[in-house]
Amino acid sequence: MNLQVLMDLYKNDPRCFQIANRITMSQPQHLLLSGLQGSSLQFWLASLHSHPLAAQTNHLIILRDAEEAAYFQNTLENITQAIDIFYFPSSFKNKKNYQLLNSSHVMLRTETLTHLAAGGNKKIIITYPEAIVEKVVLSKTLSENIIHIKQADELKVNELLQKFVEHGFIRTDFVYEPGQFAVRGGILDIYSFGNEKPYRIELFGNEVDSIRLFNPETQLSERKLLQVNIIPNVETQFETGEKVSLVDFLPENTVVWLEDWNFIKDKVEQEEENITVYKEYLQINSASENNRPEAEEINFKTTFSAEDFISATILEEQLKERHLLEIAPKAVFKHASAIAEHLHFASKAQPSFNRQFDLLIKNLQDFEKQGYQIFIFAENPKQLERLHIIFTDLKASIQVTPVPLSIH
Repeated sequence: MNLQVLMDLYKNDPRCFQIANRITMSQPQHLLLSGLQGSSLQFWLASLHSHPLAAQTNHLIILRDAEEAAYFQNTLENITQAIDIFYFPSSFKNKKNYQLLNSSHVMLRTETLTHLAAGGNKKIIITYPEAIVEKVVLSKTLSENIIHIKQADELKVNELLQKFVEHGFIRTDFVYEPGQFAVRGGILDIYSFGNEKPYRIELFGNEVDSIRLFNPETQLSERKLLQVNIIPNVETQFETGEKVSLVDFLPENTVVWLEDWNFIKDKVEQEEENITVYKEYLQINSASENNRPEAEEINFKTTFSAEDFISATILEEQLKERHLLEIAPKAVFKHASAIAEHLHFASKAQPSFNRQFDLLIKNLQDFEKQGYQIFIFAENPKQLERLHIIFTDLKASIQVTPVPLSIH
């Protein structure tokens, strides 16, 4: 409840209305948001996401690196409790090998694309330069290659298993990571590329008797399902001509948030150089198939094409066609709408008091004298209780609203 009070203050701020009004215009808009510190960007995004004027708007947030993006997603989920927030990472295990995939990252990318292709609720996608340079499969192509299985369906089991193989799945004794399937008697286990946990399909003859979600570590069933969608490996199963940039894949009603465009552009250009170097390496070492690690077969792209990636120049042109919110001290992105409208947010980073509670109390009292409402966040409610006890012991009369949530 305390959090809702704070979020209402954000939502009712005139600047939130101003942004919401601009991003619903037909022509691409460019806004500069300066003075955002700490997690303040997440609070403004959350308030905009729930604003009535922006009810149908999707959001793509491009941050500087993977770690920042992961923390951003965590904070945003904590303060919104929203389920349509997606982390969109790079699909590769390391920055210098563009064939060795990270299966959990492929799963996260696939989950994001599947939900976007399905439409429905508005969504927030959080990513970073190394991830956005990779092209993604066309929405239509992805939808056409999803395998749908419902309870009471009559399956042609052999044809289904062959289709799994064609979609990039590997047969194993037990499934423990995306891209695997196993058959034991009348039980079919399949770990889709677009789901956090695998499915267990129990057959009675050729009829689907039950479908369950199960834990790959314990192999124990968790809950029943009426139907499932088996999604192929979007990173290995489609030709270059069937791929587009993520920006092109996104619905038209998507707003792009850019944090430090110069930094992002430099990172994308660095990726271009790395891709060129890798292409030259493969030309010299043409027997890349022979270098495939056996244990990584399921996560290895047999082909490599520089056309599977987008350049900084093309990315910039595509972004110009979108509503753009630039997070920086001054505008550097050359948007089609020319001069950016500037909104300043006078937020400051939280000082470090190093357990000197007298300094913390003085700081909070100063804010209180200036008319500020004070909200204190902590991951553990006991931390807030202890802080209250300390304030009481030190006879500090401060009106503080506690919020038992973690923000980074």
